[in-house]
Amino acid sequence: MEPLGRKSALREVLAEVASGRLDIEQAEKLLSSGFDDLGFAKVDMLRAQRRGFPEVIFCQGKTVQQIVAIAKSLAKRHTNILATRAGIEVFEAVKSAIPDSVYHESARIIVVRPEPVEKQKGILVVAAGTSDIPVAEEAAVTAEYMGNEVDRIYDVGVAGLHRLLSQIERLRQARVIIVVAGMDGALPSVVAGLVSCPVIAVPTSVGYGAHFSGLAALLAMLNSCASGITVVNIDNGFGAGYAASQINRLGDNGCMG
Repeated sequence: MEPLGRKSALREVLAEVASGRLDIEQAEKLLSSGFDDLGFAKVDMLRAQRRGFPEVIFCQGKTVQQIVAIAKSLAKRHTNILATRAGIEVFEAVKSAIPDSVYHESARIIVVRPEPVEKQKGILVVAAGTSDIPVAEEAAVTAEYMGNEVDRIYDVGVAGLHRLLSQIERLRQARVIIVVAGMDGALPSVVAGLVSCPVIAVPTSVGYGAHFSGLAALLAMLNSCASGITVVNIDNGFGAGYAASQINRLGDNGCMG
């Protein structure tokens, strides 16, 4: 890695100094390290230059004070900052410190300094059951703030396959499909058998005892007989939304079956 990650990062820092958003001392610190050292966290300030989107705050396991401090650090330079796995008490603390914050309760995502972005069509999120919606919404909201229009089809699990088949045209218009399912985890295989576009499978920790908190669905998806399915970790809607966004940037053609 170059000292600044990319030349564009240097130009951005210089522009922020010129505009007054960064003082010289802050700019010098950022240029020498590329991160904001908070002691308990080293906040990556060049993530957006490398990956196209700012560092995301994973709230689970962090104290409210740590989350607020990281959010304030990122908010110095970025908009559309995501904080995932956040409860309402965390949101209230973040909003108190940074009033320009919104909360997507079903997705458990806080967005700090939300700002409209140009959106590209192509992502479809499919959920097997209503209990899978929180993970599905985490994927959908993540993809939306990364610049995608997201269509949703919920409660179309394999126990009533006619529900899914009634949506076949919507399935085949997508560039990439995220399929979220718990229980037996069968839905991604069915969807992948109907379309030609990339399918990202998300197992959820929804089910009874032998489900093993999502392990059964995870193994079913990893062993799918439908070729080319990508599988993320249990309940990782964020990871699926991020990956789908990257895939959606690659081409302009739909995935008509």
